[in-house]
Amino acid sequence: MLKLKTDIAVPAAPFRITYNDTIVSLGSCFAQNMATRLEQQLYTTCINPFGVLYNPFSVRNSLALLVNNYEFGTQDIFEHKGIWNSFQHHSSFSGLDPKVVLNHINYELNEARQHLQNAKVLVLTFGTAWVYELKKTNKVVSNCHRVPASKFRRRRLTVTEIVEDLRKLLQYLQEKLPHLKIILTVSPIRHLKDGMIENQISKSTLLLAVHQLVAELNHTYYFPAYEVMQDDLRDYRFYDADLVHPSPVALDYIWQLFETHCLDPKEQKLRQIATKLQRAATHRAFQPESEEHQQFIQKQLRALQRLTTKIPASPIFKALQQHFEQQVK
Repeated sequence: MLKLKTDIAVPAAPFRITYNDTIVSLGSCFAQNMATRLEQQLYTTCINPFGVLYNPFSVRNSLALLVNNYEFGTQDIFEHKGIWNSFQHHSSFSGLDPKVVLNHINYELNEARQHLQNAKVLVLTFGTAWVYELKKTNKVVSNCHRVPASKFRRRRLTVTEIVEDLRKLLQYLQEKLPHLKIILTVSPIRHLKDGMIENQISKSTLLLAVHQLVAELNHTYYFPAYEVMQDDLRDYRFYDADLVHPSPVALDYIWQLFETHCLDPKEQKLRQIATKLQRAATHRAFQPESEEHQQFIQKQLRALQRLTTKIPASPIFKALQQHFEQQVK
């Protein structure tokens, strides 16, 4: 048979994620997407407590803040054009009231800290090696928040910088949390604003750094999402309309590979039940009080009840249960 594409040999992870594992995921939009899929399948997951992070230094800084029990204060936020922001956070944390902004930041910080203390799996996804340093402090920011470009210095991290910056922290985490497993990925999303050539150099830098970290650190695994997108799915039909982000079909394909190589195969039936429940939750009845719809709701509640004996009740699990219970007449 004629071969029309290159298949990527994805190595199986030396560990498997189970429903008993707490998962913490930090990084790019791709990290957000994959972790959201885990959450939708009722895994206990903490997703980007600082918002989307693109570069390794910002990921490292965020992890350090979780480890060091730091609490944000007024000295950590700034006002720009009437909006209060944090250079450590995505703009989704910004707001008009500094007290509200700080409360939101510290709430998410404390929630993530508790998750990390119980975490069995840490997923880190890097999107770019390009960083912006605030000239006033010489520190890398996670988001520029539309502050004038003249306030920043743009540069590309080196492989050595990334490895040395992350190695010590990841080693500390593995000593403090000996059961912690770490999954590293390079985001397949292209950063074309950096320039086509610059994006390729950036991704190459990240790949070299990540592979060196995997070679040096125990309990660390590299999932080749970038290679799958670049080679296995080498076609613009697998990109979204912006020609930057993977299309829904591509994300489904990468997710299936992640599920096959990283999730416990013994729990596949449980994941199938969770997927059916999520689909059922999107169902909108024309006659919610009808006998047919009420039978449908009771069926979903029975399925959830059966799951309670097999998997922990994650926040998304409880939200799903509440969604169905509210429809009981």
